[in-house]
Amino acid sequence: MMNQDKNLVLLVTLNNPQTQLFTDYLHKQLDCDVTVVTPTMEWQPTEAEHTVILVDADHIDETSLQHWHTKAADDETLSLAAFNLRDEDHAADVLSGINFQGIFYRSDSLLLICKGIDNLMKGHLWMSRSLMTRMILFFRRQQLNSYRPVCGLTHRELELIAMLGTGASNTEIADRLFVSEHTVKSHLYNIFRKIKVHNRIQAVNWARQNLGAPPPLSRGRGRSRGKDDPS
Repeated sequence: MMNQDKNLVLLVTLNNPQTQLFTDYLHKQLDCDVTVVTPTMEWQPTEAEHTVILVDADHIDETSLQHWHTKAADDETLSLAAFNLRDEDHAADVLSGINFQGIFYRSDSLLLICKGIDNLMKGHLWMSRSLMTRMILFFRRQQLNSYRPVCGLTHRELELIAMLGTGASNTEIADRLFVSEHTVKSHLYNIFRKIKVHNRIQAVNWARQNLGAPPPLSRGRGRSRGKDDPS
């Protein structure tokens, strides 16, 4: 692997002896810094040229996952990837609500994980062609349904509920929509009532199942490269 001194791998997982062995292996193979943080730990981007945030699907809850998704969403130097996924069905479910650029399964070898991280460092995607095809079809269906009324929600309410998935606060949503914070709260009250949920997390989960999310192929940094592309 090429020298990547200016790059960083950030492991979001529990810090234990097994994690340390994994960290040491990645550092040796990729020749770049590898840092471990717990899912709820606060972290700010460093001066690294590129950072791959590798989230452990076994040790992160929905709220923390949304937090890391939001952190990576608007920063071109960050790539968000998930590892320890059970299978393609699990990956497709996760991708329906989170914009991951890389997918790694429990069955992946350490060498394959390193190859994938190396591709992510270069701005490519890392997931199988079959998963990419599956997600393209999923989001195409979501796009066809995007202009149809859902549970009586208005277009403005659909726009607002989509913003919830980015982790935006009421104030941030109000600024983006050029309305008052009071108006946002009124919209949220009406949304929760219509879709029969009680809080923002439940609303985001509802949106994942019924509205989908921005496709994981939308960042546009470099060309897409699946696992089964030739080297």
